[in-house]
Amino acid sequence: MTDGKIKPAPLAYENEAFLNSPDGRILRLLSEYAEPLSRFRREQIQDTVVFFGSARVQGRAAAESELAALESSASGIPAAQRALDLKRARASVDMSRYYEDARRLAYLLTDWSAQIPARRRRFVVTTGGGPGIMEAANLGAKEAGGKTIGLNINLPFEQSPNPYITSSLNFEFHYFFMRKFWFAYLAKALVIFPGGFGTMDELFEILTLAQTEKLAKKILVVIYGSQYWNKVVNFQAMVDAGVISQSDLDQFKIVDSPEEGFEVLKDGLTKYHLGPPKAAGEGVPEIAKTRP
Repeated sequence: MTDGKIKPAPLAYENEAFLNSPDGRILRLLSEYAEPLSRFRREQIQDTVVFFGSARVQGRAAAESELAALESSASGIPAAQRALDLKRARASVDMSRYYEDARRLAYLLTDWSAQIPARRRRFVVTTGGGPGIMEAANLGAKEAGGKTIGLNINLPFEQSPNPYITSSLNFEFHYFFMRKFWFAYLAKALVIFPGGFGTMDELFEILTLAQTEKLAKKILVVIYGSQYWNKVVNFQAMVDAGVISQSDLDQFKIVDSPEEGFEVLKDGLTKYHLGPPKAAGEGVPEIAKTRP
């Protein structure tokens, strides 16, 4: 027998079984919109500059140390495997220049943006939060004394937060498309360093949105490293084949030094986002607008 009392059911928003179920997915999605929005407002982030690039690129010191260790130790390693390991290690040393350049460019951008008179933080360096180029950009921004954002995501490998992200701006996402939303929503510029599938995905998604006029603002696209990108993507071949227009190539600028990249960013950000308002709502911070 019982006393006739029924144990109160949990409140819906405290019911973990429901929140983690397929039926609770919409709430999880909304959480990955609302929680970052709340933090960005609290931290006074008006807009961002997003750095993309490979998670596998090392800093120069780490790459050179790895190569030196391989060159000094050959015991028990088959010749073919050793040759392959050395080839990869030398390539890593060569690619490490992009780590150092991303670090320098993020420093220059952050140092400049700190001098902009504004109530909110402008052009905050943002990355995917992981190692490689992402780590380099967060490091450079931190060295310049600025806040820096990491939009991390759960992955089976590579992706864990680097130590240079501002702790209050360290985010963890489950849904790729919500993470990509936050990459684009506040961005006034993208800087694309050498990378793989993920980097190319982000690059071509933004170029497609610009081409189809789905962006409500001007997003500068700076592609870093002509030696790499001219081998990986032949944009002119797309024009010659008629699959894109010649004018589509004006959507981005390829640069080869931190100083050149900084000048392109500074000039473009000043022209499109620091000048006098050109239309109703132009002066309203992107994060305060109701429509993304």
